[in-house]
Amino acid sequence: MLTLVVGGAASGKSAYAERLVLRTALPRYYLATMQVWDAECAARVEKHRRMRAEKQFETLECPLHLGTVHLPARGTALLEDLGNLTANELYDPAGAGEAAASAILDGLDRLAAQCEHLVVVSNEVFSGGANYAGDTDRYLKALAQVNNALAARADAVVRVVCGIPVYYKGGPS
Repeated sequence: MLTLVVGGAASGKSAYAERLVLRTALPRYYLATMQVWDAECAARVEKHRRMRAEKQFETLECPLHLGTVHLPARGTALLEDLGNLTANELYDPAGAGEAAASAILDGLDRLAAQCEHLVVVSNEVFSGGANYAGDTDRYLKALAQVNNALAARADAVVRVVCGIPVYYKGGPS
């Protein structure tokens, strides 16, 4: 089962995705995409690792190259989030660059094949209708390409607004 959870900043999408995963059997994997740039980031990552461990998640760091991730056993994986992963693949010198969207989609396919359930969190893009220039537009277009392709492949697509999930495809499992 593949579920895409989208929403705006602070919409409750991450908390909802986590609740979905906590209803599944072990093992549970948390694929974290945040890159650690400084001590503040490192402290935040460590805090989140401890919180996830209490919920019986095994954390796997994957800020780049999702296609190289190998889960130790079949189970449920939560990927948090496509916005970070897309930025990392676009802008990190070791990333996929202009091929970011296709590299991420290939990685998602490989990951889904290793899971009973895959829940993916992403940011909603272009809902405001604003025009962006330069690298911001490049990033948003790449993320939109990933979101749209993943939504087409997903068994369920849910948008979270103010903590309220609204299903556009499928339904809660």
